[in-house]
Amino acid sequence: MVLVSASLGMVLYSMARFSFGESAIVAMTVLTFMLLYNAVSMRLRERNDATGQVESLSRGTADLARQVAEFGRRLSVLESKAAIAPVSNGNGHGAEQLQAVAGEIGELGTMVKHLASSVSAHEDLLMELAKLAEAQALAMPPPAAPAAAVPPPPPVAPAPIVAAPPPVAPMVAAPVALAPVAAAPMAMRPPAAPPIVPTVVPLPMAPAAAAAAPVAPVAPIAMPQPELVSGTGPDLRVVQAVQAAVEANRLDLYLQPIVSLPQRKVRFYEAVTRLRDADDQVLTAEQFIDAAESAGLMTRIDYILLLRCMQVLRRLLVRNKDVGVFCNLAAATLSDRRAFAQCLSFLEANRAQASSFVIEFKQSAFRNFGPLEIEHLAALAQRGYRFSIDHVTDLRIEPRELADRGVRFFKVPAALLLEHSEQVPAHIHPHDLPDLLGRYGIDLIAERIEGERAVVDLLDYDVRFGQGFLFAAPRPLRPENANQARPATAARAVNSNKNSPSDSNRTEASRLTGNAALVRRAAGPY
Repeated sequence: MVLVSASLGMVLYSMARFSFGESAIVAMTVLTFMLLYNAVSMRLRERNDATGQVESLSRGTADLARQVAEFGRRLSVLESKAAIAPVSNGNGHGAEQLQAVAGEIGELGTMVKHLASSVSAHEDLLMELAKLAEAQALAMPPPAAPAAAVPPPPPVAPAPIVAAPPPVAPMVAAPVALAPVAAAPMAMRPPAAPPIVPTVVPLPMAPAAAAAAPVAPVAPIAMPQPELVSGTGPDLRVVQAVQAAVEANRLDLYLQPIVSLPQRKVRFYEAVTRLRDADDQVLTAEQFIDAAESAGLMTRIDYILLLRCMQVLRRLLVRNKDVGVFCNLAAATLSDRRAFAQCLSFLEANRAQASSFVIEFKQSAFRNFGPLEIEHLAALAQRGYRFSIDHVTDLRIEPRELADRGVRFFKVPAALLLEHSEQVPAHIHPHDLPDLLGRYGIDLIAERIEGERAVVDLLDYDVRFGQGFLFAAPRPLRPENANQARPATAARAVNSNKNSPSDSNRTEASRLTGNAALVRRAAGPY
């Protein structure tokens, strides 16, 4: 614009004979008009652009308003249909029908509460009757006094034997009165049982041999198998039996379910090992672990257990993807580099099942892990395997430390949770334990549950999983049935020292009323 106005001034000065002042004024005037025109045209252009943007925003707002109106219309239609539906169903009596159904549900809830309370009362009565029967059975030996008047044998015996009946009379009268009871409390009353068991055999003895009767009970006391196995130290015969069982591959796998509470749906299986000796008698873990550790056989047993547990898990996952297997490992396996390398290579090859395979350790062993064992735990955790702690004796735990090491399950006996006292060391009250563990991703499992009342109390503690003889006893999984991935229906005798016949009877009685307490718990809020 300056060039154009300057050129115009030069043309006027040179060709139109304008003076220099006049040509400069004309050039400045032209420049001013050009500047004004440029400014006005730019303002009009910007106004047009702004107008277009405003129009586009107006169109978008109008579209949005139409869509909102459409949604409002549809919502009003749905509300009108929802309001009409209860009336239209049942020829206009929908509301009355709903009220009637609600009333019936309330009555059913009340009936269920009464039923649960009555069943619980009956269960308490049955337990009290069982305790009274047991107490009466244990109090039966005093009736040996009437036997002093019954003994006709002394008249048959010579005169010097008349002074012997006081020690002999209780021996002869006790088996007659307590024969059915002596077979029941095997290990519950050691002082009374040993004299009774050996005297059952001498019953047909002649009176002349009665003098040897007091000596006979002394020898058979050490003969039963449980006394040999349950000693403080490993017995040589037990060690030999364990070695023979491992060499002959007489290892049986038992499975016990872990269920969710309160649904009682099977979520996991715990695999435990049982050995069979040459006489086909079952040795439980409590009976052979000490002997196996002293003989250095725990690593072989653990490796066999790993193989079989993984086979079972594969078969289970074919049917149900939400099931898992707990496999127990001994601390000796983690502390042995060579044995652990073999187990780690096997677990590395089966990393696809790591999320459903839980490795379990004892609380005492887990606390005493050294740097080597912790390093091996980290190697397993890096491959996706989770850990569990069982055989818990106290609640002095650090959940953060457990979670950092890969622990995701914590098993506590139900008695330790429910019968907590000052004698049991703990850092937290058992009622707050599930919440504390849940903050760090650890699930609490209540084990050794044997009664319905314990289940009801555990539900108040917000325990999610349970395990015990109330739900199912460990059942054997034989090698030929491993492909079925289901425990055999005929279970072996579990542990004679752990469960006496009286305990099993109480357990069976509790199972008969198993669902009543659960129903009471479910009907509680109504």
